[in-house]
Amino acid sequence: MKKKYKVGLVGLGWVGGAHLETFMKSERFEPYAIMSTRKLDPKEIEAKYGAVVKIYNDYDAFVADPEIDVVDICTPHFLHAEQTIKAAQAGKDLIIEKPLALNFEDTKRMFDAIKKHNTKTSVCFEVRFTSSVAASKSIMEKGLIGDLYYAEADYYHGIGPWYANQRWEVKKEFGGSSLLRAGCHALDLLLYLADQEVEEVFTYGNKNPNKIFEPYDYDTNTVTLLKFKNNKMIGKVSSVTDCRQPYVFNVNLVGSEGSIKNDQFSSKLIDGLKGWNTLDVTLIDSGDVSDHPYLSQFDHFADCMDNGKDPHNNFASAYESHRVIFAADKSAETGRPIRIDEFK
Repeated sequence: MKKKYKVGLVGLGWVGGAHLETFMKSERFEPYAIMSTRKLDPKEIEAKYGAVVKIYNDYDAFVADPEIDVVDICTPHFLHAEQTIKAAQAGKDLIIEKPLALNFEDTKRMFDAIKKHNTKTSVCFEVRFTSSVAASKSIMEKGLIGDLYYAEADYYHGIGPWYANQRWEVKKEFGGSSLLRAGCHALDLLLYLADQEVEEVFTYGNKNPNKIFEPYDYDTNTVTLLKFKNNKMIGKVSSVTDCRQPYVFNVNLVGSEGSIKNDQFSSKLIDGLKGWNTLDVTLIDSGDVSDHPYLSQFDHFADCMDNGKDPHNNFASAYESHRVIFAADKSAETGRPIRIDEFK
């Protein structure tokens, strides 16, 4: 019988609730404790989620609990760094919600602690686990669209005051940027599929003039152009977090012999294949975290921990995605192209 890992959640908001529901569905994890600044009632949590958990209000006591195998960080972005470092120092493996942190210095400190303590990590870039992504990755690895030379990912998600976390995300010091708060999903996915290193980025930004978005003190709409090393490919990532429309997550991959467009596939290497062909896959079609493939992500993490390995969505991989994000944000601020090696 495979080990069932005891997990301690940090934060029980919108995302933390979705994580807890997922752990209750998993055969690989047991929700054991919740760390919160609120005085949570364990009986109410049991009634709502079916989970019997200990409640902590002191983080140091929480990470010192020897029963906890994995700490799951679901707190506001600006709290991630110190919570991650303390959990790594306490010998816990980690699940960390995106973004990792709000600046490069904190992200680097987190990475140093994780490497020092040999911490296994799973970062919540969970859209990597959607079946459309798995199919696209497989098609590309089999060479069916040839050499990738252009890729684009578009994230359209109107995240306004109707979201509970907007009470703090409207400020740059807490929300970070359009890419950090949400569009990072699109950028990370493009990098995961392209499997090539970015050399330089250039970003434009603006904001929806609708009065709803006036409280935001940073650009909520950005477009980032990516130049990859060796000039083998270029890319584009849109992060439109202030749109007034249904959720859309587009991924277009253009190769020398074919293309993939969301669930559409075309290849000149397959005889008899005409036009666009529809793949029988699940698309990334919801911004509601309760619809995200956390179960696949978490169970994969458990399998990796069984074998003493990190998953593909580990901290090291997310760290590279965040280097590109921080470069893109710097480009938007300075109005000039930014090389990724400025963040090292």
